Amino acid sequence: MKIAYSILFGVLLILFVGFMYLPLQDEATPAISPAGHTASEADSVEIPAKLVTTISVEATPNPYLQSVIHSYQDFLYRAIEKGMAPGAAVAIVYDTSVIFLKGFGLKQAGTSDSIDVHTVFRLGSVSKCFASVLAGALVSENLINWDDPILKYYPQFQLISPEHTGKVTIRHVLSHTTGLPYHAYTNMIEEHLPLDTLLASLKTVKLFGEPGQVYSYQNVGYSLIEKVVENTTHQTFERALTEKVFHPLGMYSSSASYLAIINHDNVAQPHHFARRHWVPVPISDTYYNVSPAGGVNASIADMALWLRALLQQDEDLMSDTVLHEIFTPQVKAISKNRNFNRWKRPRASYYALGWRVINFNNDQLLYHGGYVNGYRSEVAIDQKNKIAICVLTNSPGNLADLSVPEFFKRYSQKADSILYWQEQRSPVWVKHSNPHSPISHQ
Repeated sequence: MKIAYSILFGVLLILFVGFMYLPLQDEATPAISPAGHTASEADSVEIPAKLVTTISVEATPNPYLQSVIHSYQDFLYRAIEKGMAPGAAVAIVYDTSVIFLKGFGLKQAGTSDSIDVHTVFRLGSVSKCFASVLAGALVSENLINWDDPILKYYPQFQLISPEHTGKVTIRHVLSHTTGLPYHAYTNMIEEHLPLDTLLASLKTVKLFGEPGQVYSYQNVGYSLIEKVVENTTHQTFERALTEKVFHPLGMYSSSASYLAIINHDNVAQPHHFARRHWVPVPISDTYYNVSPAGGVNASIADMALWLRALLQQDEDLMSDTVLHEIFTPQVKAISKNRNFNRWKRPRASYYALGWRVINFNNDQLLYHGGYVNGYRSEVAIDQKNKIAICVLTNSPGNLADLSVPEFFKRYSQKADSILYWQEQRSPVWVKHSNPHSPISHQ
């Protein structure tokens, strides 16, 4: 019995001594969390909030412009009701204000999930407009020049003729005047080949014109601008576009990758028309291998911010002289959009840097359309009247085709009244030789 008491006493003594020397858990010796961080560190870690595009829409007080907006909205509602598209999203910017911003229809046919102003679409070839704007931002920072040779930034560049290769500039790439034939190797894009492989293949293509002389639309050739951007910024094309265009403008739903759109929680599903109804199709990763030509994703709220920045020549984006250069015609280029005839017959059309320029009697539009993977996009800017529009749809078809000409047809019918009302509300006062007789030019 004495032995048992001795053993028990010994155990209790060991436990008491161990307890007395056990370090206390205080601020000097914080507990370790299962993830390997201290508790105080875990509590202080800030999870960055998801950035959301914020935008204010200002209803125009101009009754004539209001009439145009109401008429155009009725056209859009009827188009969706008639099944011209499963869904659409529209932004209209006037001067410095977003005056109309709305989603129509459904993200996916057969569901009740409505499109809103933050729903993301693929832009297709309207991506080319973003690539030229990004290039313009770099020009404005004196990092590149429009007439720099591509070889300066991409030494691996080769065409079939070394002499021809050395002549190709950034301006030629962005105006589709490299001398490559129409849509050179566009078919290979859909084989999911990486951009480096696509560009390396250009050295085998027979050329048909000197650089700067002949317009010939490109997707692979246009994406040479990605190599220029990467070399200049030491970033990926998507990262540079995000940091120099998207985020400075507050475009937080925009991206330029397949992973970004499939992981987004508010996306319009693309469709094709079969057996008299719209059928949803998967979002494809095609054309993300040529992001400058067809890989940008955006919501209509983002597009409204972008159009407003271009319309008001936002100098935080680039200087107005650089933007003017982007919009300056470089080469004659026939526009295949015959739907403009519903408004006015085009007199001449050109390609600038990533933008089309279409001339009508007394009117000019900066314009581009896009199609990819069952998505359609249309953008147009009327600089003279300070008005711009973007239409995004999750299907090809008549709604997208008619959207821009239908809007400007309605606008033209009220243009004189819109301008007269605006001038009456915004008189411009000037000095007069007789200080007692001020003159107001209205």
